[in-house]
Parts: sequence; structure tokens; C-alpha cells
Amino acid sequence: QVQLVESGGGLVQAGGSLRLSCADSGRTVGYDVGGWFRQAPGKEREVAAAISWNGRSTYYGDSVKGRFSISRDNAKNTVYLQMNSLKPEDTAVYYCAAQPTTYSGAYLRRQINEYTYWGQGTQVTVSS
Repeated sequence: QVQLVESGGGLVQAGGSLRLSCADSGRTVGYDVGGWFRQAPGKEREVAAAISWNGRSTYYGDSVKGRFSISRDNAKNTVYLQMNSLKPEDTAVYYCAAQPTTYSGAYLRRQINEYTYWGQGTQVTVSS
């Protein structure tokens, strides 16, 4: 059973950095694709970044391109989101997501409804 636990959120000043981690404590076999999504107050959940199982394919939402970087360590069942040059508009609850797949290559998913498993979310607040 997939169980996703996020960590690394917090309060940071504009221009600062944070690294989020998403550990899957339940998966022992098979492949999955991963994603980070975010939801600001009063707004819809949106994709921040996504990554394939082998890590060779990544996708970034327009608002985070050039500032955020997604990566993964499959030996640790963990997906990371490095967030640099943070802006107040990055303030949101960040959710990691995972979707099992039969593909071990450069394949990823970008849409919310393509993911089955979600973490509980971690708050990121960027002060101006």
C-alpha cells in the first residue's frame, strides 16, 4: 500500500530556498511516476512539477520553471522538490502524488486526475 509523507515545508523569506521531500513508506515493488502539486487559498490545485520513474523526464509548471527542480532517489523511495528564488506567490500547501506504472522509462503524468495516491500536504509560506 502506497503511503506518501511530505516534509520540509515552512516559513521562508522571499528569495530563499526550501527542499520538500516525499517518502513512500508503503511501496516495495514496481514502478511509479511522481508529482508535486500546490494549492493556494481560494485557488485550484495546480501542478508544480512531475518526474518519470527513471528521473530522465521532468515537467514544470510555467510559474515555477527555472526556479524549482524535481528529483528522486528510488533506493530511498523518495521524491524531492528543490525550490529556489521563492516568491510570496509560491505560498501554498504542497502535495506530493504517486501513480503506479508498468513503464520504467521516461514517462510521466501531469494532470491531477492521473494520480491515485496523495500525501497529506505540507505548508510553504513565503514572506515578502
